[in-house]
This record gives sequence, C-alpha cells and structure tokens, in this order.
Amino acid sequence: MERRTIGAGALAVGAVGLGCMPMSWAYSGSRQRGEESLRTVHRALDLGSNLLDTADMYGPFTNELLLGRVLKERRGDAFVSTKAGLLVGEQHIVANGRPGYVRRACDASLRRLQTDVIDLYQLHRADPEIPIEETWGAMAELVRAGKVRALGLCAVGARGGRRSGGGLYDGTLRQLRRVQQVFPVAAVQAELSVWSPEALEGLLPWCEARGVGFLAAMPLGNGFLTGTLTPGEGFEPDDLRARHPRFTAEMMAANQPIVAGLRRVARRHGEAVTPAQVALAWVLAQGHHVIALPGTKRERWAAENAAAAGLRLTGQDAAEVSRLPAAQGSWD
Repeated sequence: MERRTIGAGALAVGAVGLGCMPMSWAYSGSRQRGEESLRTVHRALDLGSNLLDTADMYGPFTNELLLGRVLKERRGDAFVSTKAGLLVGEQHIVANGRPGYVRRACDASLRRLQTDVIDLYQLHRADPEIPIEETWGAMAELVRAGKVRALGLCAVGARGGRRSGGGLYDGTLRQLRRVQQVFPVAAVQAELSVWSPEALEGLLPWCEARGVGFLAAMPLGNGFLTGTLTPGEGFEPDDLRARHPRFTAEMMAANQPIVAGLRRVARRHGEAVTPAQVALAWVLAQGHHVIALPGTKRERWAAENAAAAGLRLTGQDAAEVSRLPAAQGSWD
C-alpha cells in the first residue's frame, strides 16, 4: 500500500488506515463480535492499513483492550493512534483536560494497549474550563518522557461555526494556532467525505501548508456512501445513526443520487470496484498528507477499503464527483 507521512517527524503509515470505533462503540451492539474484530485488525495489518485509530472512550476502554490483544503479537506492524480528553458517564460525555488526568489516561491506555509507546496521542476534545495550552503541555511532557511519539488534535464539531456565522472549523483553527506555540501538531483528525467536504475550505489547507497530517474521519459517511444501506431499514437503538438527521428514511432516499454517482464512476473502473472505494479514492486525492480512516469491524470491508488506496480517479471522475448534489439534511 502507498505510504504517507504524518507531521514533520515523517511518521510513515498506509494511505488507508483502520477506524476501530465500530468494533465496540456507537454502532449496532448486537453485531459487535470480538473474535471477528480481531480478525479484521489482523487482516488490515496484513494489507498495509497499519494506522489503527482508537480512543479510551470507545467502549469505554474495551476498544483499546481489544487492540491490545493484537498489539501483543504484532506491535511492530502497527501505528497506534489513541485519544484522551473525554469521559463517558451514564447519559453524558464530558471533557477533562486537566494535566494530571491526561498523564493518568496515557498510562492507562499504554496498559490496555499492551505497548510501551503510543505513536500518535490525540486530544479528543479541549476542556472549556482548562486552557488548552495546559492540556497540550502535559501531552508534550509525555513525548519527552518517551511514552508518546507525536501529538494530534481532533477537530471541534462544526455546530459552533454554524451558530456564530463563522467558518465551520474556525474554532479548531484557533486551537491549532494556540497549541502550535507549545508543541508541534503532527496530525489533525476531522470528518471529510464526498457528502461532508467542509474541511476542504480552511482546515485541510492549514494542515498542508504546515506539513501536518490530516486524518479523514468518517470518509464513507458512516456507511451511507458504501451503497449498502437501505432507506427505511432502520437502525438499532444504540446505533448513532438512529438519531442522525441524515439517516432518516426520507433523507437517505433524498441522498441516493450521491451514491448513484459514485456507482457510475466505479463502473468505469471495472465490475469489482465499489462506490465505497471511489469515495475513499476521492478523499485520498485531496492531498498527499491525507490518510483515510474508514471504520469497520468486518474483514471483508477492511480488505475492500485497503484496496481503494490503489484506485486512481481520472480527471473525468473527479469532475463528476464534484458535480454530485450536496447532501440534504442537517449533520447536527
């Protein structure tokens, strides 16, 4: 698989990584099977999708424990990315950016992952009650201590930008400018897909200009861009899509032209090429600093996603994707 670099440290990873969240968090609980997920991680590593993206809050904790079982055997094959800064309660999620907590969270993640170093440690969300410089400074100490190799920041959700009338990622850009004064940012993680391209306007260029890696989260639109979801089929109550406005039966039906367009492009590349692979190839074409992080818990999809790294869209393909209708329905 093509290798791409993260940050000035030139940490090399496969162009398509593996988002591990669906294995134990936010998607259909009845379909979360530990052994199948383990096989999926092994398959991804075999195919060069070596960036394994997780977080302590996924489960919580169970996602890191699952990856630890793989890393115990194959640490040298993997680039480990995990996150801290969010605590999960019974009915809520809160941010915690206190330096002492960050240090304890890192040590706990190292134990669960069964490794002595985290390749990329990301701040999941900034704590509004703690200056982000203090949180980032504690994370920088972890690098100097040899527990972490590089630091990353997850983008603030776009809702604030909409409310204020500013750019969707203005808040994240302000955070990035502040933390860069403390310690270099190696990577930024934010949503980027055919139906959610907002990061192209300001966030992606900021990263490119500074040699910062861009980790494209949800590049398949939470599964919609795969063309495998049926409008009106419904989701399990614990599935995040059961509450998302874009996943109502009406909005899924209204957005089918996007999938149809991806399918048309796929057919030009052969019967085996899928809409999902076209969607991932489009994300990767947005810059050599972009790494796609499709999430899955199945071997079949991990293999399909990895193969997308070898798909090259033509100028005609890119033009056709750019003419696809904008997604309908709020993403808030």
